Amino acid sequence: MTAAAPCQPYGRSSLPSRSSEDRNCDQEAVGATAAQNRGRAEGMISCYDYFYAALVRKEIQDETDRMTGKTKQISPVPIHLSIYSPNVVNLTLIDLPGLTKVAVEGQPDTIVEDIENMVRSYVEKPNSIILAISPANQDIATSDAIKLAREVDPTGERTFGVLTKLDLMDQGTNALDVLEGRSYRLQHPWVGIVNRSQADINKNVDMIAARRKEREYFATSPDYAHLASKMGSEYLAKLLSRHLESVIRARIPSITSLINKTIDELESEMDHLGRPVAVDAGAQLYAILELCRAFDRIFKEHLDGGRPGGDRIYGIFDNQLPAALRKLPFDRYLSLQNVKKVVSQADGYQPHLIAPEQGYRRLIEGGLSYFKGPAEATVDAVHHVLKELVRKSIGETQELRRFPTLQAELAVAANEALERFREDSLKTALRLVDMESSYLTVEFFRRLPQEVEKGGNAAASTTDRYGEGHFRRIGSNVSSYIGMVLETLKNSIPKSAVYCQVREAKRSLLDHFFTQVGKKEGKDLAKLLDEDPALMGRRQQCAKRLELYKAARDEIDSVSWTR
Repeated sequence: MTAAAPCQPYGRSSLPSRSSEDRNCDQEAVGATAAQNRGRAEGMISCYDYFYAALVRKEIQDETDRMTGKTKQISPVPIHLSIYSPNVVNLTLIDLPGLTKVAVEGQPDTIVEDIENMVRSYVEKPNSIILAISPANQDIATSDAIKLAREVDPTGERTFGVLTKLDLMDQGTNALDVLEGRSYRLQHPWVGIVNRSQADINKNVDMIAARRKEREYFATSPDYAHLASKMGSEYLAKLLSRHLESVIRARIPSITSLINKTIDELESEMDHLGRPVAVDAGAQLYAILELCRAFDRIFKEHLDGGRPGGDRIYGIFDNQLPAALRKLPFDRYLSLQNVKKVVSQADGYQPHLIAPEQGYRRLIEGGLSYFKGPAEATVDAVHHVLKELVRKSIGETQELRRFPTLQAELAVAANEALERFREDSLKTALRLVDMESSYLTVEFFRRLPQEVEKGGNAAASTTDRYGEGHFRRIGSNVSSYIGMVLETLKNSIPKSAVYCQVREAKRSLLDHFFTQVGKKEGKDLAKLLDEDPALMGRRQQCAKRLELYKAARDEIDSVSWTR
C-alpha cells in the first residue's frame, strides 16, 4: 500500500525503513529519486533521467541497513528522498511496508501490529491519498490494502485501486472485472501496472526500458488493449497528479485564509515580543527612554482614571481619613476628670480669675496632637497605592517585559522617587497640624458666652467656676474648637498629599532616573536592554515561522490554476 501526500514543488518519495527481505521495488512506480536521510546524512542526487535509479535503490538499501541492520525488522523513521527531473510529475509518495499476517524468523512477535499501526498512521490522515495496491493474481476480496482503505476512507473519496502483476496471471484469466469496476467498484477508476520482474531487476533493466515494455504489454494485450490509454505507471502518476491538483485547487481558499490568519497572529506576537535591540548606543538610549515613557504613560492613566487604581487614592481621602479622625479618643481626652486635671495643672498655685486661658491652650494643643496619626497614615496609604501602581504599570508595559534588568532598575528608581515624595508630604501634613496648634483662632473664643453676666452674683460665679458645670463647659468649648480644626484638616491633609505625592509622581517620577541613564556608557546601556533568553528564543521562532508562512503565501499566490 502506498499513500500519497499533498503535491510538492518536485516529485518526492518518503519511505519508512524496512527489512532487506521486505524491500520490494514499489518505489519504481515513483521513478528515480535522490537520497536524503533526515537527521543523519543529508545528501541529494540530482538526476535528469532514470539512469540513476540503481543508485537510488542502493541508497535505500544502505540506509535501511543502517537503520535496522541486516535483519527483517522495520523502523518507523522515514527515509526522505527527492528527485529533480523534467521527466517526473509534481508528486509526493510515501512508500509503506506491505501488511503481513505472521512474523517470520528474525522478526518480533509484534511485527504484524507494528506494521499495521505504522501504515494506519499515514493513511488515516484526511489530506492523504491512498494507493491500495493489490496483486492481480490474488482474490481482491482478500486484499488487506482494500480492507484498511475502506476502514479509514469509507466514502472512497481518496482511495485509488492499483492492480499489479497482471502479466503473472494464469493463462485464460484476466482482471477485467476488477479494472472495469464490476468486481469491486471504487469511486476512482482502477489502474493496472506491470513492474519489472525479479529477472529484470537482477539484470539491471533500466526504468525507461521497463516503462516501454509496460506500454507494449497493454497495447498488445488482447484483454487490456482497449484500456491501454488508462493503464500503466505513467498514467497512474499523471492521474494522481491531476487529482492532487484538483484537491489542492479546491482547498486553496481555505488554506490561504488559514495562512493569512496565522501570519496576522505571528505578526501580532512579533509586535508583542518587540523587535531586536539595536547595537548603537544612541539607539539604545532612545529605546530606553521610549520604554520609560510608555511606562510613565500607563502610570498616569491609572492616576487619571484611564485605568483602574487611581480611585483608591480618593477612597483614602473620602473613607479612610474621616474614619480615622472619628476614631480619635476625644471623648476620653475631654472627659470631666481630664479637663479638670489639665486646667488645674495649668493654673499652678494661682487660680484663674475669669477664664482659664492656659488650660484652654493646653487642652487644645494636646487634642490637636492626635491629628498627627491620621495625617501620617494618610500619607503612607497614598504612598502604598502609588507603589502598587508603579508595580502594576511596569507589568502592563508590554515592551518592558523583554528587559528584566531595565524593569528592576525602573522599579527601584520609581520607588526611590516615591519615597522622597512621601517624606515631603509627611513633613507638609505634620506642619499643617503644627500650624493649627501654633496659632489658635481668637475669634472663636470671643463668640463664646461670658462667664459673668451683668448684675450677677460674683460670689456665686466664683463658686461655679470650680464646679463640674464649669469644667464641662470648658470641655465642650475645646471639643467645638477641635471639631472646627478637624473639618479644616480633613480637607487640607488630602490637598497636601495630592500636591506633594500624586502631583509630583505625575510630573517628575523618573526625572532622576533619566539623568542617571543619560550619564551611562554604551556597555551599561546594553546591560539595561539585556533580554530574557526565553523571549529572544521565542522571537526567533516566530520570525522563522513568519518567514515560512509568508513564503508559502507567496508561492500559493504565484500559482496559476487556469489551464
